[in-house]
Amino acid sequence: MNPADVFTHAATVAWMTTADGNKRRVLVHTDELMVVEFAFEKGAVGVLHSHQHVQASYVAEGRFEVTIDGRTETLEEGDSFIVPSNLVHGVKALEAGRLVDSFTPHRADFLG
Repeated sequence: MNPADVFTHAATVAWMTTADGNKRRVLVHTDELMVVEFAFEKGAVGVLHSHQHVQASYVAEGRFEVTIDGRTETLEEGDSFIVPSNLVHGVKALEAGRLVDSFTPHRADFLG
């Protein structure tokens, strides 16, 4: 890793539209770890899915209905959740908001 790559300024990172119509931007990553910000409009859904990566998420703004392995809870700004490898999970934005997700290892599919 290049020492210059240890810092990221969010204003320099472009948002991408996801397949489900939300937005994401990869803030920083190494092979072992990745931090990604997701933005949702009110009523938007992050469809149920699974992946091999362990995911830890922080609700930076808004309220979300979060489902992990069939269990659903409502989380709001300041709350967090973790998704163990390969569990089915997804979210629904109860109001406009942002999630900051960490993945280990990094999500190569988010880089290409």
